[in-house]
Amino acid sequence: MASLKVNFAGVEFQNPITTASGTFGSGMEYSEFVDLSKLGAVTTKGVADHPWPGNQTPRVAEVKGGMLNAIGLQNPGIETFCERDLPFLHEKNARIIVNVCGHSEEEYLNVVRRLATEKVDLLEINISCPNVKEGGISFGTDPKGVEAITKAIKKEAIQPVVMKLSPNVTSITEIAKAAEAGGADGVSLINTITGMKIDVERQSFVLANKTGGMSGPAVHPVAVRMVYEVANAVSLPIIGMGGVENTEDALELLLAGATMVSVGSANFYNPYATTEIIDGLNRYLERKNISDINDIIGSVHA
Repeated sequence: MASLKVNFAGVEFQNPITTASGTFGSGMEYSEFVDLSKLGAVTTKGVADHPWPGNQTPRVAEVKGGMLNAIGLQNPGIETFCERDLPFLHEKNARIIVNVCGHSEEEYLNVVRRLATEKVDLLEINISCPNVKEGGISFGTDPKGVEAITKAIKKEAIQPVVMKLSPNVTSITEIAKAAEAGGADGVSLINTITGMKIDVERQSFVLANKTGGMSGPAVHPVAVRMVYEVANAVSLPIIGMGGVENTEDALELLLAGATMVSVGSANFYNPYATTEIIDGLNRYLERKNISDINDIIGSVHA
């Protein structure tokens, strides 16, 4: 059988498939469907230094080609996560990527410091959070801000740091270069695309937050394009994501330059999506007579 093993920022994973933050919890809800030890890793829902209640409802809406969500990174906080979720994941022999969120540099650092003593493989830093000290502007939309927050986190982090990039920017490559300049060990992309839905009968916004993050199949071509651009702009490994439903979608991101692939919204309607994709990768490599999945990573280029 061909090898699916990949090395991401010095950490070896048995295959390149993980879960997109916010779509899989910490695996508890999915463990009856998926053997978590068979995944490359479980990427957790965003974790903050204190509990976040999230946004007002309604905060999820189905749209053509996907969904909008304005959950607002609701989470129980780092202490509950370390006491409840991490032991569960270790019990299931899962590899762990923790998604970290915050509204200020110090909030990010509090989580990073707390995780320094925990057995965690990678830290994925969600820089699409609103920076309250800068008037609510996302950390991830300003290259200088991205470099600064990356440097600050790298000074404190024990685990490799993966900066999760927002697609809601003019140039994704400039943001990726800023993360690289700040010392990031990797990047993940894309986060959701800002969208809106209006109820024409009620003549009002469907989401209480007015806008939400668009995910699902419709964003996949955007993700492929951005992963390709970033792979050709920086030397960092990439976790690619965005509208991955099946093996073909995952392969597109790998061929474009991603080392790992996150499965997100598909988990909501097909809890077996991750393992089906892993099986599909094995079949693809066998059919193509390829012995190592690393041979195809980034193989499509100009």
